[in-house]
Amino acid sequence: MMRATQTATLALLALTLPWAAIAQETQTPAAPSDSPPAQEAASQDGADQSSDPGADEDSPAAPVQTAQDRYPGVADPLFAVETRTRNGTPLVPETAGWDSFHGQLNAQKYSPLTQITPENVGKLEKVWDLHTGDVSDGSGDQPATVWSATPIFANDTLYIGTPFYRILALDPATGEQKWAFDTKSRLEALTQPALKNRGVAYWQAANPVEGKICQKIVYIGTMDAQLFAVDADSGKSCPDFGKDGVLDVNQWNTVNDRFPFSVLQPPTVAGDHVILGWAGKDWEYAEAPPGAVFSVNAQTGKLEWAFETLPEDIRRQTGTANVWTAMSVDLGLNMVYLPVASPSPNYWGGNRTQEIPYATSTTALDLDTGEVVWSRQWVHHDIWDYDINSAPTLMDITVDGKEIPALMQATKMGFLFTVNRATGEDVWPIEERPVPQGDGSVEGEYYAPTQPFPTKPAPLLDQSEKPEVWGIADLVSGGQCSKLFDNLDYRGMYTPPTTKGEGVLTYPDSAGGVQWGGVAFDPESQIAVVNTSHIVQYIKLYDRETYDKVAGGSGNENGYYPQQGAPYGMSLMTALNWLGMPCWKPPFGELVAIDMHTGDVKWRKPLGSSQKYGFFMPESMGSPTIGGPAVTKSGLVFIGATMDAKARAFDLNTGEELWSSQLQAPVVANPAIYEYQGRQYVAFISGGNSILKPAVGDQIAVYALPQ
Repeated sequence: MMRATQTATLALLALTLPWAAIAQETQTPAAPSDSPPAQEAASQDGADQSSDPGADEDSPAAPVQTAQDRYPGVADPLFAVETRTRNGTPLVPETAGWDSFHGQLNAQKYSPLTQITPENVGKLEKVWDLHTGDVSDGSGDQPATVWSATPIFANDTLYIGTPFYRILALDPATGEQKWAFDTKSRLEALTQPALKNRGVAYWQAANPVEGKICQKIVYIGTMDAQLFAVDADSGKSCPDFGKDGVLDVNQWNTVNDRFPFSVLQPPTVAGDHVILGWAGKDWEYAEAPPGAVFSVNAQTGKLEWAFETLPEDIRRQTGTANVWTAMSVDLGLNMVYLPVASPSPNYWGGNRTQEIPYATSTTALDLDTGEVVWSRQWVHHDIWDYDINSAPTLMDITVDGKEIPALMQATKMGFLFTVNRATGEDVWPIEERPVPQGDGSVEGEYYAPTQPFPTKPAPLLDQSEKPEVWGIADLVSGGQCSKLFDNLDYRGMYTPPTTKGEGVLTYPDSAGGVQWGGVAFDPESQIAVVNTSHIVQYIKLYDRETYDKVAGGSGNENGYYPQQGAPYGMSLMTALNWLGMPCWKPPFGELVAIDMHTGDVKWRKPLGSSQKYGFFMPESMGSPTIGGPAVTKSGLVFIGATMDAKARAFDLNTGEELWSSQLQAPVVANPAIYEYQGRQYVAFISGGNSILKPAVGDQIAVYALPQ
C-alpha cells in the first residue's frame, strides 16, 4: 500500500506539468465562399501544369497570374523546362559532412563516420561547451527564446545561429570563437509566441575566385523577414547580396499582408539556388498571406522563380499552405521536395471548399524552374492543422528484390507515407478510406469523404479508437479525466471539429505525432528511425458571439484563437486534469526503428523521461519529443528531443540505450555529427521549448571519445 501511495505521489509531483501540444509555425484562417464542394487526392503530372503552378485550371474566368506578373524582375519565369539527367550525383555524399540542417540535402541525418561505435560510445565525454548569452525566459522585456538550431559543420568551422539572430563561427575542436555577426534584428515576437531560430545555411562557389569576398556564404533569417548573407571566412556582410548583404523577403508579401514572412527555418541551399519558405502566425486570421516558395541566386539574392501553393482565384479569401520547415533535394533528379502546410483558417474550411491540390502535400519541383513534377496530397480539405511539418527523407531501398528511389514523408498524423521520389507513385499501397463526417453543428463546412492511409509502415500511433484514460491521473483528480473524455467526440482519425460538448478529441494533436526533426535513415542497413509524441488535445469551435464571450488568453500552442474573418473562433487545449497531469495513458513518446526492406517495425521503445522540479518519471512512460535523430554507419542513433534535457545514444540494431548526458535544457533540435582533424564529434544545442517545460538554454555541448 505504501509503495502504491509513493508511486502516486511521485506521479503527482513529476507530472504537474505545463503540457501543451507541440509546435508548428504555419498558417492562419479565412473567409466565406460560395464555391461548390470539390476535393480529391492530388497526383499531378508536371506536363499538365499551367505557367503558374498554383493556378486553378477549372476556373477559366480567373485571370492567369504568372511569376513575372506577381514578381516583377523575376529572372526565369516558370516556362520551359530543360530536360537533363545528373546520374553522376550520388544521393548519399561520398565524404562525411554536416553542412545543412539535416546533415545532407537528402535529409537522412546520416554520418558515414565509424570512430564512435556501440562498443565505445559509453566512453563519450564532453570536450567543450559554450553558453552564447542569447537566451531569455520571458520574465523581462524580451520574449522567451525557443532555440531549435542544428549546428552546421563546413569550411572547417562550426556555424551556429542564435534566437537573437546572431551567427557564431566556432573552432570545431575547442569552441573558440572565430567571429560573430549580429543582424541587429528587433527582438520582438512578431509571428511566434517566442524568439525562435533553427540555425543557419551554408553555400560555397564551385570555383571560388581567390581574394574575392563571399565565395563562401553563411545565411541567417529573422522574424521580421530579412535574410542576411555573411562571408563565411570573415563574418563580413556580402555587399552584392540583396541590398548591402540583406534580402527583404517581405517585398513579396503582397496579398493579405497580415504579418511578415518570418524566415526562422534556414533556407535550403542546392547548387547556386537558395530556396526559401517562411513561417506565419497561427490561427489568428481567415485571410492570411498565401503560401509561396522562392528560389534566389546564392550570391546576388536575385529572384529566380516563385512557386504558389494556392490557386490564384482563391488566394485572397484564404491563405498560407506555406512551407515553414526544411525541404530536401535530389541533385541527381534535379528536384526539390516541399512539405506543404494546410490552408487558413485551420479548423474551419467553409471558405475554401474547392480543390487545393498542393495544400498539406509533398510536392516535387524542378530545381531550376520551380515547375511541378509531381505532388501527393496527404490530407484532403485539411481542417485539423495537419501541416506536413518535416522534410521528406530520401532513400534508396530494396523491396522484394527491386531497388527503388524512395521518399518517406513523416506526418503529424503519425503516418509514414512512402513513394517513389522520381514519380510520386506508391511503394506500398496507400489507400483512400472513408473517414468520419461532421455532426451538423458547423455551418458552411465541407468534409472530405475519404483520406489517404498508408498500408506500410503501419501508423506510429493507434488513432483508430479513443486513447485510454490514465488511471492514476483520473484517480487523483476524482474522475475528472474520464468525465472529460466522455464529453469529447472521437470516432477515429479525422473526426471533424464540433461546437458540441467539450469539443472533439484530437490524437495525434495538431503539433504532431512526428515533429520537424523527421526521419533518419541508414543507407547500408536500410533502417529508418523516427521519434514520436503521444499527446491528446481537444478542439472546440465557437460561433462569433459565443467566442467573444468565452475567449481567454493563449500560450505556446494552447488556448483561444480568433480565426478572424471566419464564422468560428476556436480553442485548443491539452487533455490535463486540474493538477496538470496528462489524462491519457503513457507512453508519452517513443523511438521507433523500421526495416525499409519490408516496411515493418524492427523495434520500438519509450523515449526519455517526463520531468519537472527535479523528479524524473520512469523511462517506461517516455516523454513528448521535439527535435529528431541522427544515425551513423557504425550503428548508432543520437538524439536529444526529450523533456528531461538529456542527450542519448542507442544501438541502431537493437534499440538499447548505450549512453546519455544531462544538459541545461531540452535539446529541441537534431544533433550534428562531424569529423575534424581525425576526431569524430557529436554536437547538441540545448535551447529548450516551453511546450515541453518552462526551461530555456543557450548551451552548445560537443562530445568525443577520450584521446
